[in-house]
Amino acid sequence: MTTALTDFERIKAASRLLRGSIVDGLADPLTGAISDDDNKLLKFHGSYLQDHRDLRDERRLQKLEPAYSFMLRARLPGGVVTPAQWLEFDRLAREYANGTLRITTRQTFQWHGIIKRQLKPTIAAIHHALATTIAACGDVVRTVVSTANPIESPAHAITYDWAARLSRHLEPQTRAYHEIWLDGEKWTGEAETEPLYGPTYLPRKFKIGLAIPPLNDIDVFAQDLGLIAIIEQGALVGFNVAIGGGMGASHGDPSTYPRLASVIGFVTPEQLIAVTEGIVGVQRDWGNRGVRKHARLKYTLDHRGLEAFKAELESRLGFALQPARAFAFEHNGDRYGWVEGHDGRWHLTLQIESGRLADVGELRALSGLRELAKVHAGDFRLTCNQNVIVANVAAAERACIDAIVAAHGLDGYRRQSAIRRHAVACVALPTCGLAMAESERYLPQLLPKLESLLHRHGLSEAPILLRLSGCPNGCSRPYLGEIALVGRGPGRYDLRLAADFRGQRLNQVYRENIDEAAILDALDPLFARYAAERVAGEHFGDFLLRAGALGEPRRIPLELRA
Repeated sequence: MTTALTDFERIKAASRLLRGSIVDGLADPLTGAISDDDNKLLKFHGSYLQDHRDLRDERRLQKLEPAYSFMLRARLPGGVVTPAQWLEFDRLAREYANGTLRITTRQTFQWHGIIKRQLKPTIAAIHHALATTIAACGDVVRTVVSTANPIESPAHAITYDWAARLSRHLEPQTRAYHEIWLDGEKWTGEAETEPLYGPTYLPRKFKIGLAIPPLNDIDVFAQDLGLIAIIEQGALVGFNVAIGGGMGASHGDPSTYPRLASVIGFVTPEQLIAVTEGIVGVQRDWGNRGVRKHARLKYTLDHRGLEAFKAELESRLGFALQPARAFAFEHNGDRYGWVEGHDGRWHLTLQIESGRLADVGELRALSGLRELAKVHAGDFRLTCNQNVIVANVAAAERACIDAIVAAHGLDGYRRQSAIRRHAVACVALPTCGLAMAESERYLPQLLPKLESLLHRHGLSEAPILLRLSGCPNGCSRPYLGEIALVGRGPGRYDLRLAADFRGQRLNQVYRENIDEAAILDALDPLFARYAAERVAGEHFGDFLLRAGALGEPRRIPLELRA
């Protein structure tokens, strides 16, 4: 029986390769919005229509339409930004957006609060800065992420080059982006095609990430396609291939769930593009286009079978994947402070709470990074944990960099608690249309209360992964937090516990739909037991499972298990 396609599939099929009526919608002076159909297509161009949810009721009473604006996201493979790009992105944030830049969990920038008439000049400016927003959102391969410091060894640099190459190779080929945003000539030749994606692109978004053991700083098992670099005797020999990771779920719907990627084999660098295209191609053809919430690769694997998917992939490739090579991860956070690279140049990782670069009080993060960009001769690297690395610094320039960092309050990482250094939060309210509860705005209120509990138990320096999400869709990768809050409604969250510190085990629900007081009451005795009973080097999530501290676990479906 043929399953009916979703409306989104209909919209893509009729879009003329992502054109729709976006141009007409942008030109309409009577509204700050565009049509719902065009908003779906706009995602492929790197933007979402949003409104300020704090102002909805007030504007409704005034008989005004919502306070519409657009979020814009860049496509920055591996999170590498030149100083010239940084200064231009900073200018756009202050002139066109809400005066802030936000580092995302996919190593890129988001601009919030761009009104409709400024969207085109902002995208054009990003293009002139030698970047793009194409395919930063939408049912395509998104920005390819990579271990954040590719200068640590020659093999790290090669791995980053592969991330950049894959990202370029997998971009959509439609000329719609150039026509709409860059005043490019309209396509008048033969029928335009998308060689990889086809006229309806992928069933859902597709995320790729490259990690280099022992650091899992990109959460490689949360990716649709995770590539684990295998380095032998200092040389990159290939990648273990892991498929089917994904964080999204829906409250109250057990047919949706987070899943960790499954390792299916090893490929050489020469095989990487063919294998990646093959995996994307099978998902394009096999993915569920009738039920959108079941359209990610993880569901394709669980519905069709991992071995069947692998067999189809190898049939299309004409060769078999090699057995996976041994690897081990130790850590999935960022390493703050100065780190020396293989070539004698230095890299400084700064902690940016929730990735938000803004000037607030003594912490002038936006201004500080602007001043760094004016004098820095290297580059910047955004991390999947929402932080920034001032990279490729000559030893003689370290003192200058440190002085600017201290003058703008960016040296807080030296004094912060361990849990603060390992906290990640999504945007949530007031702009995200999916948010059920606060996340980014709640983190500064929650952290001091958690720090107080941890200090009372002598755990201030215990590194614990904390993830906050305003909804179950999982942009902050909450299902990989040792402690995670997933929004249920205003002021209420599911408390999830006991992922591991390496990003290789999902957490589990401990309490559902509880408020802050109940969250703190639940954590206090667990912190007490951890302080009293842990063994040397044992992380919080591992302790909770070993000690049976979570009580009788609910039955976890097979697909949720690590």
